[in-house]
Amino acid sequence: MSRQQPEQQAPPVQKLRIRYAKRGRLRFTSHRDVSRAIERAVVRAAIPMAYSSGFHPHPRISYAGASPTGAASEAEYVELGLAEVREPADVAAALDAVLPDGLDIVATVDAATSTAGSLSDLLTASHWLVDLGDTPTDAVEAGVAAFLATDSVTVERMTKKGMRSFDCRAAVVRLTVTPEGGLDLLLEHTVPAVRPDDVLTGLREAGGLEVPQAVLLTRVAQGVLDRDAGAIGDPLAER
Repeated sequence: MSRQQPEQQAPPVQKLRIRYAKRGRLRFTSHRDVSRAIERAVVRAAIPMAYSSGFHPHPRISYAGASPTGAASEAEYVELGLAEVREPADVAAALDAVLPDGLDIVATVDAATSTAGSLSDLLTASHWLVDLGDTPTDAVEAGVAAFLATDSVTVERMTKKGMRSFDCRAAVVRLTVTPEGGLDLLLEHTVPAVRPDDVLTGLREAGGLEVPQAVLLTRVAQGVLDRDAGAIGDPLAER
């Protein structure tokens, strides 16, 4: 006998795009931990979610551009597919009330009225601030100058597919030293992805810069890269 086909679910009637922050101790949570927290919050807040079809329906929640474990962020993004139309501000308030402290809703918009394109296509670069602790500013400046003067800086990192070598210099759109002696870093999203810690490895390889093992990484923005302007566009901006 053929297996009975599952009931087909209706498509979402509304999609909401949400920008949220990952602050304080919550920066040590993994993407899986964050996704579980959001899924629980959706249930607790009684958000009318649309569900996927198939034998194991799940709420239509799409994540894009998640930050690495250990990094704080002011610009994480998720998209919710709803079965009923709701005011974005009401959904934002309901979710913010039940999410754990440190996962905070920053902005919520209707995808139909925001920048066209899929959420993942709108996240092509990230702006990072890197706190290097007590590292001497003159050493940071020398390391950055040496790094930027190099056309290619190859680093290695263990990935799900094993150890990989890649050029971290090519992804760096802008790298400057902050007045506090940290780093202001604009990174293009490439394949394989280059992370701020890869750039720190590159600074050690190319510029001899030794930094503490524990540094504070904070993503302050994420969006569409404008290379000419050296800036990032807001993915939630109105069309």
